[in-house]
Amino acid sequence: MLNNEKIQSIAREQSALDMGCCAEDFLKREAVVVDLRFSEQGRVYFKEPVACNFVSYGSNVVAAARPEIKALAAEYTARYEHYHLFEAPHCLWLHERLTKYGYKIGFMAYYFLPDVAKLRLLGCRFEMRLLHPEDFEGLYTKEWSNALCARRRELDVLGAGAYDGNRLIGLAGCSRDCERMWQIGVDVLPEYRNQGVASALTSRLALEILARGRVPFYCCAWSNVASARNAVKSGFVPSWAEMSVVPADVADRANEVPGGTFAQSGAECLVPGAPAMV
Repeated sequence: MLNNEKIQSIAREQSALDMGCCAEDFLKREAVVVDLRFSEQGRVYFKEPVACNFVSYGSNVVAAARPEIKALAAEYTARYEHYHLFEAPHCLWLHERLTKYGYKIGFMAYYFLPDVAKLRLLGCRFEMRLLHPEDFEGLYTKEWSNALCARRRELDVLGAGAYDGNRLIGLAGCSRDCERMWQIGVDVLPEYRNQGVASALTSRLALEILARGRVPFYCCAWSNVASARNAVKSGFVPSWAEMSVVPADVADRANEVPGGTFAQSGAECLVPGAPAMV
């Protein structure tokens, strides 16, 4: 099984491929600003219309930007400490200035990686089954929309289901977002939440992914406290943060869907992950 040092190293290498920088840039103490360069080896959602991405692994921030906003990105990273760049009111300072160029802040998220010293198989009172792509047919519905992605179903490679008798009551799925890292999403039916189902599924799937030589990772929105708690309970630790910049019309489209997300608005290229319903 991969150790923690290798897991963290793979994640930084992948972020470098996503953005067009060097993996070592994330370990520097000072901010790094580079030209945004997409790669065929990047995670599937790192492509146009994303215009800039800010990433921090804790010691600094790395920004990759299109030429027309690279100077603004550099000004922003120099203006505030790296750990303040992802919070209001500072990101609003950036947001206001981006509108001059026809852009807005897009997606903001928190990412978790497994700590192999803490990761273990957790149990719950329901039967758990390992699922494969052929088992997902008929499951691309709203109630499982965090575990599976209908728009990118060819990337859904593995799952774990919890069953009350023959009824599926919880589902964790993983998406092959890139070759070396598979992302976990999880859904639990409302009446079965807070019973340990989500953590049992998440930990089971994470161990299965590691057994296949891949790195599991987990993403949630800043304010999704329940999802973040599930990540920690399941043996994951906070590892990096991201904030993207997109064309204004793309960001606006997400707001046109009542209660919607970027994925529901059709701007799925912007969505690294979905918050878990646990």
